[in-house]
Amino acid sequence: MTEPQGPPKRRGPAETIEAARPAEAAPAPPVHPRPGPTTPLLLDFYALQEAKQTRVSPFFDALREGRLTTTRCPKDGVLLWPPRAVCPACHSEELEWTDLPRSGRLYAFSAVLMGAPLGMEADVPFVVGLVDLDGVAMRIFGRVVGAPWDACRIGERVEFEPFDLPDGRVFYRFRVVARAGPVAASRL
Repeated sequence: MTEPQGPPKRRGPAETIEAARPAEAAPAPPVHPRPGPTTPLLLDFYALQEAKQTRVSPFFDALREGRLTTTRCPKDGVLLWPPRAVCPACHSEELEWTDLPRSGRLYAFSAVLMGAPLGMEADVPFVVGLVDLDGVAMRIFGRVVGAPWDACRIGERVEFEPFDLPDGRVFYRFRVVARAGPVAASRL
């Protein structure tokens, strides 16, 4: 059996300060700038696209061919956006790829006037919006080009457009269909 010990020894202010001082730190290694893109991977707006990186790589392959595609669950008949590897309703991995319409109408939009995502600061101002695709009950979010932000209108016709990124990847956006009249001619 151990003898009960008294209260811990109290330290004076000088002992407490000395105990709190950090030991001598090693000098910091020199900082070298990183070569290549300045966007950290976790903040990269565009997905990794190769088959070894994602199970939805057929979506990006179709974009390279000029097609907008997504997945459909044959068990539920559910059309999924964004494309998925697994149906969120029945958890089936047996999904089918299906082409989507290339055109639609602008349901809603917003102008990015400041605070753009990393790597898009030079594009400010730009427009992002929700597009109702023709012929399917699907609303897709994406960048809207072809008209300045203050000339975009809800209900305006837009068309799907794939585009190449500087690093070789591909993504999609929507282009405002050419309008007749002085606004279109002077502001595009």
